[in-house]
Amino acid sequence: MKSYRPTSPSRRAMTTPDYKGLTKRPRIRTLSSKLHRVFGRAGGTITVRHKGGGQKRHLRVIDFKRDKLEISGKVSSLEYDPNRTGFIALINYVDGDRRYIVAPHTLAVGDLVLSSQKQIDVKPGNAMPLKHMPVGTFVYNIELRPKKGGQLARSAGSAAMVLAHEGGFAQIKMPSSEVRMIPESCRAVVGQPSNIEWSLTNIGKAGRSRHMGIRPSVRGAAMNPVDHPHGGGEGRAPRGLKYPKTPWGRNARGVKSRNKKQPSQKLIISRRVK
Repeated sequence: MKSYRPTSPSRRAMTTPDYKGLTKRPRIRTLSSKLHRVFGRAGGTITVRHKGGGQKRHLRVIDFKRDKLEISGKVSSLEYDPNRTGFIALINYVDGDRRYIVAPHTLAVGDLVLSSQKQIDVKPGNAMPLKHMPVGTFVYNIELRPKKGGQLARSAGSAAMVLAHEGGFAQIKMPSSEVRMIPESCRAVVGQPSNIEWSLTNIGKAGRSRHMGIRPSVRGAAMNPVDHPHGGGEGRAPRGLKYPKTPWGRNARGVKSRNKKQPSQKLIISRRVK
């Protein structure tokens, strides 16, 4: 992590990930596009609170499918992506194609990566089906259905682990500690997403939150009874409810929200530990 000289009270606490190892180069225009965001609104009406503003961004086209099979690629650069917590890597393939991938930890410029349907070296950045992953391997960018593209464990430092192989399924321990079964024909990438210290970031000041598109939020206890179930009372009053509630009266914090009739419910071996 990078800390700053305490030139102001907010600067004293501010920390950011260390971007020293990244390549300083402009984004690839053919692999990016302007990102249009609606800031938590539908038809002008706020549907998601506390979202708005923020720095303008360009969307990088990331190869989550890793369907460039049996063709090795060389890491040309490691870059910052404003749309995700981890870093991305630009891969130059031997056939001239270029693609962005989510960069694993320890990947360096000049390294070679490969994606295959067969068993290949278990090294960071290589992609292959889960059936070829040895037990104990850390993986990320995991598919839920074959050829759909990686959906699980894509954020900074959030690696899953292969626990077992049984009955055509791989048992995967997710970053949340949930253990679930995933078809062995689904592919994943070996390693752990880069920027593993991201969770230690201290925003430090309000302006930085606004640049991230986060608007201020007001505590329910500071509101009037007409505005929030926690509002009202003389002085600092307790909420007076058995459970904390949302502004619309629904239970919040610790309430299970997963639909028990979800088809994938039978694939979950054990739920996450709170």
